[in-house]
Amino acid sequence: MPFVGVTTSDNGREHVPFRKSSAVAMGAAALTLLLGACTGRAGGQADLAGADQDGQEPARSGLERFYGQQPAFKPCDPELPPGAPAVKAECARLKVPLDYQNPKGEQAEIALLRVPARGKKPIGSLVLNPGGPGFPGTDHAALTAAAWAKSPITERFDLVGFDPRGVGASKPELDCYTDAERDRGAKLSSIPAGIDDWTRQETRRLVEQCAARSGGKQVLAHVGTRDVARDVDVLRQALGDEKLSFAGTSYGTRLGAVYAEMFPKKVRAMVLDGAFDPLAGTRERRVQQSTGLQASFERMAASCATRQDCPLGTDSRRATRVFQKLVRPLIDKPARTSDGRGLAFEEAVEGVTAALYSKTTWPTAIAGIAELKAGNGDTLLKLRDTYHGRTADGVYPNSLEATLAINCLDEERHTPKQETALNRAAFKAAPFTDHGRPVKEARDGCEHWPVKPTLGYPYATGIEGLTDTLTVSVTGDAITPHEGGISLAKTLGGSLLTVEGEQHGALLAGNACVNKTVAAYLVDLRSPAEGTRCRL
Repeated sequence: MPFVGVTTSDNGREHVPFRKSSAVAMGAAALTLLLGACTGRAGGQADLAGADQDGQEPARSGLERFYGQQPAFKPCDPELPPGAPAVKAECARLKVPLDYQNPKGEQAEIALLRVPARGKKPIGSLVLNPGGPGFPGTDHAALTAAAWAKSPITERFDLVGFDPRGVGASKPELDCYTDAERDRGAKLSSIPAGIDDWTRQETRRLVEQCAARSGGKQVLAHVGTRDVARDVDVLRQALGDEKLSFAGTSYGTRLGAVYAEMFPKKVRAMVLDGAFDPLAGTRERRVQQSTGLQASFERMAASCATRQDCPLGTDSRRATRVFQKLVRPLIDKPARTSDGRGLAFEEAVEGVTAALYSKTTWPTAIAGIAELKAGNGDTLLKLRDTYHGRTADGVYPNSLEATLAINCLDEERHTPKQETALNRAAFKAAPFTDHGRPVKEARDGCEHWPVKPTLGYPYATGIEGLTDTLTVSVTGDAITPHEGGISLAKTLGGSLLTVEGEQHGALLAGNACVNKTVAAYLVDLRSPAEGTRCRL
């Protein structure tokens, strides 16, 4: 079932449902990105009420009552379930205007979770975002606190996670599909992994059902990154911080960069891990990502090829062709699974893609491919379910539905001709995902969204008055390629920490070198020397 909202119980505790997360699930929405936007720069968005270019809250904006909030943090209820991180968590909710141009209108409610600093002299709050877009930050704060249990960061900072507007336990909640529709392969990307492209009728139906289930078209119009950046500034003030300390992964780097663009003088410190390239438009970034995924698939295949029983064969140069021959028949005849659902082509590709987020999950994908050769799709289907956040009883979170809706406001919106060309380019760059059938006329799933995109490309350029930021970039990151991290650091005029490894993001990798460098930056504002590198 979809996440429920935060409500206050009779015992004074705050209800925030905890969701068991995983490294795969947290990064999964990055691959489902790239829906939306007109090609022109939407720079006028910075003029919306409540945000001007130098980061000051304009007088007489009507936002004073939001900036003046003091969230009442209370122990979270229900208590953390078995297996969840054993941390002291407090929950609250924050009110923000749904439309910052109309602060007296409808409001949104943002679910918050805070893990107080361990030390007696906290610096302030460290606001976290796990990525997506569309992934909840409340449980991410608890996971991060557990991962950094002995770090100077948790000693000196309150860790604060929030579910962005439309996501998780926040209200209103983005909801486009039922669980049954998700099981039947509901479309969540402008480039489906299967062979059926969006039709005009489907893109119209998408908007209507998303609006009907999410609270109206006005909700769909106000869930973009620029809206969330304004929410972050309200949160900063509500937490009592003069300036923002922030750590974001994957899509969180876009959110951080956009906040820095809109409120440059309100930034104290900003760690951006697994970067979105602010200079790359939708098409360029999608092809970059497809190229990165193919390279990661080939490295996985090369690792596998050292074994005589490798299901992709002992010649890694032929691995893509072997995989294609194995999965393309699933288009017409899904593989059997123990739960009776079957494994279709797109689910097999998503399962393998999920494993490419980290080298540590390569063996699971290889085992799944070996099973598939024997006609069994269970392991790859489980990987796909992890990618989507599906529970054993068939319940889906709204994360990937939120990804779709948010990207309809963030990404470049294509004509059918442009979308068809992009599909072909993506499959050419990542042939292990290619279904092998002609790409007909493709359509952008967001073509009938109620408003034009609000992000604009490029973004976060030419910022004045911004303190030094720290971009963390992994050399073998398949989801956000290393060149994007280099570009973000250069665009922001900040520092770069290069991490040699094979995974998406490095903040929670448990690496001593990364942990030490990030802690020195966040706590002491000490940036790493140029050329600093760590190895996972």
